[in-house]
Amino acid sequence: MTRTNTARARSRTAVGGGANRWAVLVVLCVSLLLVALDATILHVAVPSLTEDLRPSSTALLWIVDAYPLVCASLLILFGTLGDRVGRRRILLLGYALFGIASAVAALATDAAVLIGARALLGVGGAMIMPATLSLIRTVFPDRRERATAIGIWTATAAIGAATGPVLGGFLVENYWWGSVFLINIPLMALILPLGRRLLPESRGAADGPWDVLGALMAAAGVLLCVLGVKHVGAGGSPLSLTAAGPLVTGIALLVLFVRRQKRRPHPLIDMRLFSRAAFTTSVGCIVIGMLALVGLELIAVQYLQLVLGLSPLETGLRLLPLTFAAMAAGATGSYTLRRIGPRRMVGWGFLLTASAVLLLTLMGQHDRPALLTVGFVLLGFGLQTTLFSAYESMLSEAPQRSAGGAAAIGETSYQLGAGMGIALLGSVMNAAYAPGLASVPGVPAEASRAAANSLGEAYKVADQLGGTAGEALHQAARHSFVTGLHVTLCVSAVLLLLGALMARRLPEVMECPVDPEEAFDALASERAASAPEALEAPERDAGLRDVTEPTGSAGTPGAAGTPGTASAGPAERSDSPEAVEPRVPGTREAIEPAGSGRQAH
Repeated sequence: MTRTNTARARSRTAVGGGANRWAVLVVLCVSLLLVALDATILHVAVPSLTEDLRPSSTALLWIVDAYPLVCASLLILFGTLGDRVGRRRILLLGYALFGIASAVAALATDAAVLIGARALLGVGGAMIMPATLSLIRTVFPDRRERATAIGIWTATAAIGAATGPVLGGFLVENYWWGSVFLINIPLMALILPLGRRLLPESRGAADGPWDVLGALMAAAGVLLCVLGVKHVGAGGSPLSLTAAGPLVTGIALLVLFVRRQKRRPHPLIDMRLFSRAAFTTSVGCIVIGMLALVGLELIAVQYLQLVLGLSPLETGLRLLPLTFAAMAAGATGSYTLRRIGPRRMVGWGFLLTASAVLLLTLMGQHDRPALLTVGFVLLGFGLQTTLFSAYESMLSEAPQRSAGGAAAIGETSYQLGAGMGIALLGSVMNAAYAPGLASVPGVPAEASRAAANSLGEAYKVADQLGGTAGEALHQAARHSFVTGLHVTLCVSAVLLLLGALMARRLPEVMECPVDPEEAFDALASERAASAPEALEAPERDAGLRDVTEPTGSAGTPGAAGTPGTASAGPAERSDSPEAVEPRVPGTREAIEPAGSGRQAH
């Protein structure tokens, strides 16, 4: 198979006034790294922060949760806003907001100020996350290069999430809790001018007014759903008013949001994307992958610290093999995707992860470093393989004009999966852990009920009881926790196997356009010569052009972006030729799985 470099040269010219797309990727990945770090870096600083600020239990909960809650709820709002007003503009504003909020959080002397700063960090993170992914969709029009870029992007997210506890433990042990926020400021001071210089401006379709009410409905719906899920994950009853109320209201708002988008001529998110099996399946795989990862990481951290007695820094170091494996999966993901296709890559990733989870059921009350290392390596490689291929397939199914909305859907799925993982696997863990403490010899019933809340609480109760009863409760709690861990791992393995079955709906091969720019120009010229009216692409077409502006161009439209997917089919006449763009014909280069025996076409 041969391929000219014309399309690649044009896409470089079209994006950012000749800016090197790989330098752009570095800037975007550093942006994502900071956002991912802030999601986990505070966890190890909570004891030091509590001693200094003396927040109430409710205030402490909001200090931890304000960032992910606000970030998750605003992803759709800012993702779709970036499609309208410019993704680079939203991203740079997010940088500035993130830096300011970091300074306020680092210097906070009151819990309320810290909560406000964490919420502001969430707003900045919601601006940054979908913008990075949608800009990758624009900067890398060639699907094979984009697959490499997304592999690096997903590996960066894994690095940030896993490195957060290690870096946070180091900073807290050597400085003070505010230093976990202060490190953001010099990095933002560096990346803001680099972003202004290197990042291209791009936007999607700007037809019609931006649906402010719809954006607020989506934000409120996601926020309430995440609040309800988090309440269940904290041990609350799913039927209680504090959990069921937000969940029911949030789901109702999201249903109304979907109905509103279907009726509007210019929706925030094109709901027709969900009619594509590859897009919907990819979103579902992201949810299941994050459900397994976050729930298992939370339980693994408790096991390492409370059962094996490791310090926060030692715990972070034990999780590093998972990070290195995720980096390896991201680095090799593009090659693997081309060789075996999305269906096999996602399915095999889920199967590998399920095998790792079942292997970890061999963990007991004593430290087995080799077993943990092998299990974490397989877990990190398998899940990163799955998430990479799912993100790549999802983004390639979306047209460039809707890249921000598609990226926001992917990131919202990521956040919802994480919240559901904590709620679901946490509930399974609690249900399997509590019965083992119901009848410990010599332990009063009230003490047993308190110990059943968590392993940490059980240790406190055991220390208060002392003597033989305290020691019996301590041993029973450790044993019950390990039993609950095994049950939770088995449930997680079942979910991962369901994800492997779901992956069968993904395409078998990775399809890449052949010289898409030349094909687009040729089709446009042919249509202009044959008919005065522009032809409208059918609903199947995902390749509508994205208006891309060079950096600092003050809104001047640049060259058209390259569609990630397109198909040939009958066209329909349009009454508004200026508003309709011709589609790229379905000339494709299908990369077959290795050993398939079929010729590329």
